[in-house]
Amino acid sequence: MSNSLRHSEIAGVGHYVPDRVVTNADLTQLIDTTDEWIQERTGIRERRWFEEGKDTTANMAANASRKALEMAGLTPNDVQMIVFATLSPDYFFPGSGVLLQRELGIAAPIPAFDVRNQCSGFVYALSMADQFIKTGMYDTVLVVGSEIHSSGLDISTRGRAVSVIFGDGAGAVVLRPSSQEGHGILSTHLHSQGEHAEELIVKEPGSNRNNRVDYVVENHLDMYPYMNGQNVFKHAVVRFPQVIKEALDQNGYQPQDIDMLIPHQANLRITQYVQQKMGLPDEKIFSNIQRYGNTTAASVPIALSEAVQEGRIKRGDLVCLAAFGSGFTWASALIKW
Repeated sequence: MSNSLRHSEIAGVGHYVPDRVVTNADLTQLIDTTDEWIQERTGIRERRWFEEGKDTTANMAANASRKALEMAGLTPNDVQMIVFATLSPDYFFPGSGVLLQRELGIAAPIPAFDVRNQCSGFVYALSMADQFIKTGMYDTVLVVGSEIHSSGLDISTRGRAVSVIFGDGAGAVVLRPSSQEGHGILSTHLHSQGEHAEELIVKEPGSNRNNRVDYVVENHLDMYPYMNGQNVFKHAVVRFPQVIKEALDQNGYQPQDIDMLIPHQANLRITQYVQQKMGLPDEKIFSNIQRYGNTTAASVPIALSEAVQEGRIKRGDLVCLAAFGSGFTWASALIKW
């Protein structure tokens, strides 16, 4: 196959979520909130939180990756590159990509790197992996999104606007060159608007502080996420339809041609708005935020894996992935399954 004609396709998908289920009722024991308040604003009923001593960002990714590799009929030693999307790496450095390489027992000195694009991180990572396959540099790339949010949330009434939203989990896909013309990843579309960087942020401990750890302690600063929820919502409901339409337009499709839209699971209200804007029926959009919350870079691959597992995506379907989040960054990928 000529390199100029190469397309990559998703040969395998897999996901993993921790065993610990945290319901809205559980949170009412810790935070001044109600199940009704959370569901009305986010659609979330429960989420998964990691178990210390059992789950790490890298080993959750490994669990998801093994399932994806098994579906693809491959072993970890077939992987030629790892692209790991996360905002919650196990360490400040090194990145979790190399830890995943170790978890999977990959002996070869393959490249592994992290992508720090938060909610749109997985789609960014997928796009990067796609380029390596298109150029012929690699044939088998493992793309992962994995997050542990619960250990970094302000689980108090002060932090309830953010802490009720997020959950933990991991999803993975294996990319391979497509053996069928017109199938696979048709295009990817990436955007950012850095002027809004502080609207959704974990600011401390910033590297631009002298003795940054002492600075945080001495000034009684917290290291919890901050989100301007109204502004995030306002931009998300614009950028989601835009980037989906961009992918459709480039490939000569209309919204009604989509067989399955898998949006980043940010907020059920955002998903419902996008669904209405695109004119899609319920069976053409996938939502699992009700059970898992917002798992950031893991949300799209977890949802994709579940959709495949449930038989809601089949050969020949037109599948669109879309995400928006911190940065602000947003992205889409259009796939002929």
